[in-house]
Amino acid sequence: MSDNPREAVETGVVDAHCHLFLLSEEPASAVEAANAAGVETLVCVGIDPESSRRSAELAETFRGVFATAGMHPHTASELDDAAGAVIEELLSSRHVVGVGETGLDQYRKLSPQEDQERALRLHVALSREHAKPLVVHVREAWPRILELLDEERAEQVVIHCFSGDSEVARECVSRGYFLSFAGNLTYPANRSLRDAAAATPMDRLLVETDSPFLSPQSRRGRDNSPAFVVTVVEEIARLRGETVENVAAAVSENARRAFPGLR
Repeated sequence: MSDNPREAVETGVVDAHCHLFLLSEEPASAVEAANAAGVETLVCVGIDPESSRRSAELAETFRGVFATAGMHPHTASELDDAAGAVIEELLSSRHVVGVGETGLDQYRKLSPQEDQERALRLHVALSREHAKPLVVHVREAWPRILELLDEERAEQVVIHCFSGDSEVARECVSRGYFLSFAGNLTYPANRSLRDAAAATPMDRLLVETDSPFLSPQSRRGRDNSPAFVVTVVEEIARLRGETVENVAAAVSENARRAFPGLR
């Protein structure tokens, strides 16, 4: 495995989930650094109407940046008719390639469970209507979210920042979902997550930063940035006994299948 990530990702990696609008650095600097590290495509994920609109603006401004539009489960209670209308309008843009992030968070519980579920159902409907993948946040809510996704007949699903074990990974894969792994894959305590990444079929794997959150172990305590998605690629390669180049090529192709709008 190369010590130089610029050599390791010649095929051009896709950061499948970042939040450029939350970075302390200027988006232009973050995009430039990512490109220098071999990260050619970034999916900037909206978490409410304002940030979804900002993500779309960034996607229009920077080559290789795309957006999603949605309402995070933390603020699901604020998803009224006006907010829903903004999100739906943004989904008509060619720069907006996904719906969400949405989902269930039973850890922080910043919105009531019923509001989170209501928002999730709306996002699934929008995903089907606009034929754009659903970006799903799950925290301590695996049984219920799998039940809801089944009930709502969600088809194009990206599980963002996958946090389940190997059994959950197998269930998600059996449904045709894509599993996106982030920098927490490198944390020493996360052995079960590494087992899940090693067990996930290569054609279902995505990589992300969730920047500015979840910095890899080598950068713990500092903001994450899209350039450091390369570290996730390197960790997956190590776990699977693959070359970094092969993993980089696979996850990049997977991202373009998961998000057809990136092609």
